[in-house]
Amino acid sequence: MLRTAFAALLLALPGIAPAQQAAKPEAAAQGPVEHPRVVMHTTQGDFTIELYPEKAPKSAANFLQYVRDGFYDGTVFHRVVDGYMVQGGLYSRDLTQRRTRAPIPSEADNGLSNLRGTVAVARGADPNSGTSQFFVNLVDNRRLDYVSNQSGLTWGFAVFGKVVSGMDTIDKIAKLPTRAQGPFVGDVPNPLVVIDSASVVGEEKAAPAAASTSKSPAAPATAKPATAPKKKADKPKAA
Repeated sequence: MLRTAFAALLLALPGIAPAQQAAKPEAAAQGPVEHPRVVMHTTQGDFTIELYPEKAPKSAANFLQYVRDGFYDGTVFHRVVDGYMVQGGLYSRDLTQRRTRAPIPSEADNGLSNLRGTVAVARGADPNSGTSQFFVNLVDNRRLDYVSNQSGLTWGFAVFGKVVSGMDTIDKIAKLPTRAQGPFVGDVPNPLVVIDSASVVGEEKAAPAAASTSKSPAAPATAKPATAPKKKADKPKAA
């Protein structure tokens, strides 16, 4: 019932880039500049997300900053609902929240739809409460598309990218058994799916020298959880 209710409130999907490529053939050759890509290495396999900064500039920039900061390294996918979506980007291995930056304004009215493979900003009841969490749509979830700005229930969820390779990894994660764990009453994959590392394609960090292994990129995994008390908005119904 809860899932169906949330399904009634959301936005529309990606399918506009090709026209722009035709207008600027040279720009098309520089696709990575217009459409940056992020590769995520997880304990269940890898996948790559292409971002749409021209349609969701704030959401894409926010996601890229978290990636560049190493924020996602060591976080988990804490919510898996087969036939619906896979969500992560906030909780560490022990399912405590990490400290995030300030929320960003919703861009759910950008004309992009929550179709299979698209990536959207997870949020709470307030449309403008999205921070680091994101989810990947496993099916066409048009009910999550923007309808109007009258309330949080009609705002929908802002799509800002799409999985362009490794969707088989996402499907594999979706098939894992789930259970209650930590602050969640269910939908936590068993075993936990950890994002070992995330990086912007073309900006991959060089392997640390042997002498500097004491300061490896794994440090973010010990980041402190958010000081604010856990809110229902941070729980599975965020998406």
